[in-house]
Amino acid sequence: MAGARPEQAALSRETDMSKTADTRAVIEGMVDGLNDHRIDDIGSFFAESFRWFGNFGCGTKTGLREFQDNWQRPFQAAFSDKVCIDEARLYMGEWAAAFGRQEATHSGEFMGVAPTGKKVEIRYMDFWKVVDGKIVDNYVMVDFPHVLAQLGVDVFKGEGWEAFDRGERDAPRPA
Repeated sequence: MAGARPEQAALSRETDMSKTADTRAVIEGMVDGLNDHRIDDIGSFFAESFRWFGNFGCGTKTGLREFQDNWQRPFQAAFSDKVCIDEARLYMGEWAAAFGRQEATHSGEFMGVAPTGKKVEIRYMDFWKVVDGKIVDNYVMVDFPHVLAQLGVDVFKGEGWEAFDRGERDAPRPA
């Protein structure tokens, strides 16, 4: 790399690798709890001071209550019959990561879109840190543009780069 190399992997550098099995148990239990549509007792997996860092459109939640009230409840109000399917999970000490999809029915208002009754796929990536048997941090990417496209809303108004993939437009090149 030309120039000074930025610091890399600072958050996971000091992870205790002996905690891998414990981390796995917490994450697997939490995913089962989410698939059971638990909200009020989800604190069995999340610390009270839990922090949830979502991409734009999802927001950032500080504390378990904010996560329950400003993510779980609105999400379950918008999407019923949802099931979380992690396609891959990785565990490393106090850290875990997954990517996958939720399959659900759009049964409530979502981002201004009235319920359509459509089955949707909600793609995501999650990175968790577990301390003393509880999730303390969760970094999340949820593909809301993909969800909205399934509901008939193109947030990119035809300017998405999929047009390059389909050969409809030429991709720009750096000068």
